[in-house]
Amino acid sequence: MTEPEKMIEMNNLNKGCLRSWPHFQDYCITCGACSSSCPVSGIDGFDPRKIVRMVSLGMQEEIVSSRWPWICTMCGKCENVCPMEVDIPGLIRKIRSMRDRDKVPGILHKGLDTAIQTGNNLGLPQEDFIFILQDVGEEIAQEPGFEEFTVPVDKKGANILTTIHNKLVNTHTDDLKHWWKIFFAAKEDWTVPSTNWEGTNWGLFTGDDERMKIMAGRVAENMEQLQAKNLLWPE
Repeated sequence: MTEPEKMIEMNNLNKGCLRSWPHFQDYCITCGACSSSCPVSGIDGFDPRKIVRMVSLGMQEEIVSSRWPWICTMCGKCENVCPMEVDIPGLIRKIRSMRDRDKVPGILHKGLDTAIQTGNNLGLPQEDFIFILQDVGEEIAQEPGFEEFTVPVDKKGANILTTIHNKLVNTHTDDLKHWWKIFFAAKEDWTVPSTNWEGTNWGLFTGDDERMKIMAGRVAENMEQLQAKNLLWPE
């Protein structure tokens, strides 16, 4: 195939679904600011500038099957420094959404399946969750100055409702204590929901918008049902 023929073929590809994405990828001037700001640039050859160009060139099959979109941390530094305001995090999410769900790497999709079914990414039963909260609360109450501490679960009308990252009731329970102690010392009125408490929305990270909305909607429902005034979503 001659070079002109290759260009014609590439232009035809550009007319496909990638070209219609509203992420301004065609505005890229290949300055490299995104790559220089990216904390994972270079890992397995990852380069956000190359991803933007691949999308702009219509290389759908290559980019969707690539590991690159899953290396991205979605921190947003690239978008912040881009002089053309290319929405690179949005671009990454869109690419991820096109991956066959069974081929989503790691535990993200399986965890999301579990969260939809049980309300949290671990599949932790409600009684076990409450037991862990109470156990951590009892540990805090053993410390000087915190003898009256308890964990308010499903308290209606609280000023703050807080979700919980699944790892904090799995392997990092001590990390729960820090802001709980602050709440107690500040005499804050707060609560934790006993169901749908998951604060990590893996629908966001996998590009699954429908399930992302379900997870976010559950948090909103907890706010409404418990009549909480403010939300602390420590994801």
